[in-house]
Amino acid sequence: MALSVQPPVKPMLAAPVDGIPDRPGLCFEPKWDGFRCLVFADPGAAEPVVLQSRTGKPLNRYFPEVLDAAGRLRRPAALDGELVVVRADSDGQRLDWDALSERIHPAASRVRELAERTPALFIAFDLLALDDADLRGEPFTARRRRLEELGVTGPGLRTTPLTTDPATAAAWFRLFEGAGLDGVIGKDADGPYAPGKRTMLKIKHTRTADCVVAGLRWHTGTEPGTAVGSLLLGLHDDRDVLHHVGVAGAFSAERRRELAAELAPLRTDAEHPWLGEHVDDGRRLPGSINRWRSTVQPWQALRPERVAEVAYDHTEGAVPARFRHTAQFVRWRPDRAPESCRYDQLDEPARYDLDAVLRGEAADHRRP
Repeated sequence: MALSVQPPVKPMLAAPVDGIPDRPGLCFEPKWDGFRCLVFADPGAAEPVVLQSRTGKPLNRYFPEVLDAAGRLRRPAALDGELVVVRADSDGQRLDWDALSERIHPAASRVRELAERTPALFIAFDLLALDDADLRGEPFTARRRRLEELGVTGPGLRTTPLTTDPATAAAWFRLFEGAGLDGVIGKDADGPYAPGKRTMLKIKHTRTADCVVAGLRWHTGTEPGTAVGSLLLGLHDDRDVLHHVGVAGAFSAERRRELAAELAPLRTDAEHPWLGEHVDDGRRLPGSINRWRSTVQPWQALRPERVAEVAYDHTEGAVPARFRHTAQFVRWRPDRAPESCRYDQLDEPARYDLDAVLRGEAADHRRP
């Protein structure tokens, strides 16, 4: 039996909305914060299991334990879902983004080690094909029913909870963040699977923080000094050390040019918190070499005199933490002194038990 849907397939996407929509015909799921992954499991194929990233690239070499888990599915199937890593500590279990990111490693020996030490879990939330039937044109509720019948559970595999009750979805949004989740997804109960289309809804957590603007990167494809690509953000730790915590971007072309002129007087090659011999004290720096980048990424230092309020969703890592995604510029804060921009303003949600998330429980399992 040949699986009717073959990789690569563009995953269905989501558009952001404010708040949980309260209207009939919607289904809600927790928004898992991991790597989007499509699983194609077909025992009769030359490659029995294919793991595909959101961009269409293969993920097989990085997650051998998920290959084994998907190979135990009872029937040929194409699934959409999320790869996550779960970390257990004295407070229970939660998602671990840092551990998940480490799984993308060029060394096969390191991949095998991490597969044993920090195994990934595949959370299924849609079914594109089953046996020789292409289900993408079926309503979501029909696909979900077939997904539940397939029984995506057991070691390394789970099926995401689902509700049609906006009040339950609102409780999930409020509580599940404490287990490392990203918000809530809304889906049209009658909607087909639309590859590459933003037909789903996503409701994500957003917070703001006041950060020091201590550098910038020039916009790609423009002459340096004419258009700002992103602002480099910093926060002070308890030792008054300024760490690079992320970037603010997504400016219009006109705003990029305005920022280049506005920030020109602050450009400096003199002493700077992120330049010089003193930066080997454990501080996080912009443009550093890491597992994603083999060369230093250029940036322009600014005198750390301006403060910007930015919107962010999540942080990752302990102090010195960083913003997981690109922050959004909100406004300048001339009333704030740069030295007052510290880590203690970052909001951390109350801990929540991940097992309760997987059971879809909206009861208060938060940990102090």
